[in-house]
Amino acid sequence: MYEVQDSVLSRETTDPRIPARQDVVTRYLIDRQARERPDAVFAKFDDTGEEWTYATFRNLVLQTAIGLQTQGVRQGDHVLVWMPNCREQIRIFFALNYLGAIYVPINTAYKGRLLEHVIDISDATLAIVEAALVERMEGVDLGRLERLIVTGTAGKEIAAPLPATLYQEVLLPESGSLAPLQRSIEPWNPMTIIFTSGTTGPSKGVLMSYLHLFSNAGPESWPFVTANDRYLINAPMFHIGGSGPMFCMLARGGSIAVVERFETATYWDQVRRTGSTVAFLLGVMASFLEKQPPKPDDADNPLRLVLMVPLASNAESFATRFGLDVYTIFNMTEVSSPIVSEPNPKVRGTCGKPRPGVEVRLVDENDCEVPVGTMGEMIVRTDRPWAMNSGYYKMPEATAKAWRNGWFHTGDAFVQDADGNFFFADRVKDAIRRRGENISSFEVESEVLAHPDVFEAAAVAVDSEHSEDEVMICVSPVAGRTIDPAELIAFLQERMAYFMVPRYVRILDSLPKTPTAKVLKHQLRSEGVTPDTCDRNAAGISIKGERFRTPV
Repeated sequence: MYEVQDSVLSRETTDPRIPARQDVVTRYLIDRQARERPDAVFAKFDDTGEEWTYATFRNLVLQTAIGLQTQGVRQGDHVLVWMPNCREQIRIFFALNYLGAIYVPINTAYKGRLLEHVIDISDATLAIVEAALVERMEGVDLGRLERLIVTGTAGKEIAAPLPATLYQEVLLPESGSLAPLQRSIEPWNPMTIIFTSGTTGPSKGVLMSYLHLFSNAGPESWPFVTANDRYLINAPMFHIGGSGPMFCMLARGGSIAVVERFETATYWDQVRRTGSTVAFLLGVMASFLEKQPPKPDDADNPLRLVLMVPLASNAESFATRFGLDVYTIFNMTEVSSPIVSEPNPKVRGTCGKPRPGVEVRLVDENDCEVPVGTMGEMIVRTDRPWAMNSGYYKMPEATAKAWRNGWFHTGDAFVQDADGNFFFADRVKDAIRRRGENISSFEVESEVLAHPDVFEAAAVAVDSEHSEDEVMICVSPVAGRTIDPAELIAFLQERMAYFMVPRYVRILDSLPKTPTAKVLKHQLRSEGVTPDTCDRNAAGISIKGERFRTPV
């Protein structure tokens, strides 16, 4: 039996823009939903068909929260979570927030210096880590980390660089009681730190409040998603695309379906098995599904709408074939869905229009608004306090630069037409987006420059046949040495996340530069894949993500 000791709440704010705690703060929201709809399903798991009702979900969260409390986790603590999508991660995410602690998930592909960076900036002393990932921590500077809780071990002992205990031994107590909170958890308090790619520097930790995550996909942002919907979760939970919808459906009193990952061949079977009614699809995913041979029952599925980003050219035929509505949006971890489309947008390539509650401008480098039809950087602000990021954790200069003049600067360039539709044009920053992953060119270049034969390097995006980008690295050799593209790829594969490893390697005597010695990346991008560029796909070098276990 799991119990919660009562604690005194401070008075609610009277600001009408701020929802009540029970509608937006995880602890009070879970309690309310379990009280009001105990037998309604919150989560359904595709692997076994298991379902968690709201009452069951609350009990599991309390059990995990009590276990975390016995391990010393207190309100305001940062806890690093490094694991694939699984039941345990769902429990840990919500249990940490139930305690008022801050959930800090990191990408399961991280390794080496990137792993060191996010561990250091997390300020965590405790990490909860999948067993298969522990060995990557050997030889890495572990910052303030003091101990580990290891999951996925099936009772086996695990060698670890820090004192470690097993998940099933410490986070599954048979009974217990939670101590009272030191203070109320407020909508503006930090809920999570989610890492997004660096562009001119290391990856940044986006500090997100409860109200930020609520506003990201709340009733004002996504009015087309209701309490009667079941949202298909196939994005990783260390991304906003995985964690955000879970919280969105909790806040609505709806449900989620959890699957391991997107796979073209089994997608519609998963949708039917889980009874999913809402899903997110990258444009490339929609393209893969559309290219499958037509079937008589294509439209016989429970999906009623998909969020397709970016909007594929075949969106209209996709909607007709599969019997659903298509929406598109522009969003990033730092903001809260400022641009949303109507169903089945007729304007090709649009991201939509500004939703209620946000202001959007397109500006030049001096923050002066550009004319309609002219490309400019998108800047955003909201009329609700705390509805966007609370800054980049431990990066005050990056925070000040992004939030200058009272607006958040997205770093992305758009064009607006006379009817108010927004169209993504280019990245002001040097980020690269490949198969749904934002990649820092800075981080790619740092690892390439660690190779002893590489003198200088520039990572740029080039067109992919599947939409979005592919990564190309342009390099010049150290005097008297040569660069073997296949050997460079092998070197990088051991040092970086699989999705960051360049597909293309172009070797030049020297990289083109400005008079002040800055690399002319725009020139390299415009030249693209030249005849002398090595394509690792064409060379038969295949790199895929690791599978640690079959979690959900």
